[in-house]
Amino acid sequence: MTSAPRPHHRPEGPAMAAAHTPAAPAAPDTTGRLPGLRERKKRQTRDALVQAAHQLFLGQGFAETTVDEIAAAVDVSQRTFFRYFANKDEVALAVMADAENHFIECVRQRPAGESPFEALRASIVQSWRDLATADRTGAGSVTSALELLRMIEETPTLLAAHLRRVTEQERVIVRVLAEREGVDPDQDLRPRVLAAAFGSVLRAAHLSWTPDHEDTGPEAMIALIDRHLDQLGPALAGHWQH
Repeated sequence: MTSAPRPHHRPEGPAMAAAHTPAAPAAPDTTGRLPGLRERKKRQTRDALVQAAHQLFLGQGFAETTVDEIAAAVDVSQRTFFRYFANKDEVALAVMADAENHFIECVRQRPAGESPFEALRASIVQSWRDLATADRTGAGSVTSALELLRMIEETPTLLAAHLRRVTEQERVIVRVLAEREGVDPDQDLRPRVLAAAFGSVLRAAHLSWTPDHEDTGPEAMIALIDRHLDQLGPALAGHWQH
């Protein structure tokens, strides 16, 4: 379902500054405390590297961007870059990894009375809204996030790494759903089936987005996801001929 590669153009001035992709909100550590000053500064440096990398990737192409360019855009050394990321591929996937982790946390926090499907659906809506709120640039965030995802789909090495992570995420979701419902996922197939179906529908929704969407805010993406999820039951269990 990947789309044909598109030419990349380097943004200039304010347009490039607005190309941020949303980063996950800062979360408390395992003791419930908010990060200290040192941790916040490290997070700020990491986020700055991610944002600079994505601006360059979307502006001039992934293959054409070097680690030196990313580091220079944040005014740090190449050595500093490698304290945070092992390579260029890892920084390209960082926002998606953060978003996936945030989604899983949202699922864990959903009310116990919700059905598993309701919990997943509410979590993806909450995730998009939270990540957009965490971004300081406003409406451009959803567009740049989805353009980044499209770039990953069009870059074989990135796509392979992204799909490996998606598979790992699906396993975590299976465990979370099983724990919520008190079932054994090795014996009960429902957590695996739901996690696989939900993940596939989300990917289809993301890939159906096009850059010419007039509304670039999170609600437009949420509406698109809702349209796809609304078709899950009829597509799986309903008759297609009328």
